[in-house]
Amino acid sequence: MADNPTFDRIGKRYDESFVERDDQLAEGAWLIEQLTPPARVLDLGCGSGLPTAKQLLGAGVKVVGVDESGTMLALAEEQAPGGRYLHRDLRDIADLGEFDAAVAFFSLIMLPKIDIPPLLSQVRSQLRGPKLLQIAMVLGDFDQFPIIFLGAPAAVSAYPPDELAHVVEQAGFEVVNLREVKAEAEPNRIEVQIFLRASGV
Repeated sequence: MADNPTFDRIGKRYDESFVERDDQLAEGAWLIEQLTPPARVLDLGCGSGLPTAKQLLGAGVKVVGVDESGTMLALAEEQAPGGRYLHRDLRDIADLGEFDAAVAFFSLIMLPKIDIPPLLSQVRSQLRGPKLLQIAMVLGDFDQFPIIFLGAPAAVSAYPPDELAHVVEQAGFEVVNLREVKAEAEPNRIEVQIFLRASGV
């Protein structure tokens, strides 16, 4: 498949740009508490492996990371060794087997909204046990809106919190926690982020 030009251009600057990641780390810590190693977690849009894949692997959790950027996957192999990292479209997961949980931290924003509900339904069908799902998005209400992120062009999608919860519920999940936080995503740029936890019903 073709690389993702946005994140191939951004590369390591993605990790260097993030000033605040405490909330994402807190989500990872919560997930670790819910799982019994060697649980298996699907990391959709694993990027450079930081911080989530590294955090989960350090707790004895098996991680399968999927990302569209070969550059970011090379960083993941280096920075979060021990995971299984696959260079493919985020929507191409049907052959990856079953998982105890799936996480999508700031990756679904790169997809058109029309593709997100069927992807979540597919994820739901591959979950077992606690059937846990965690999503992080940026607060907004747009579909493939053009932006410049860390100097690279991108098209991003976002939901208001209630709409995101509805999309997740329609895919067969029960939302168990949803919160909004303000974070410095790039130096001198504050954004509102949504963190959602759900389980299969």
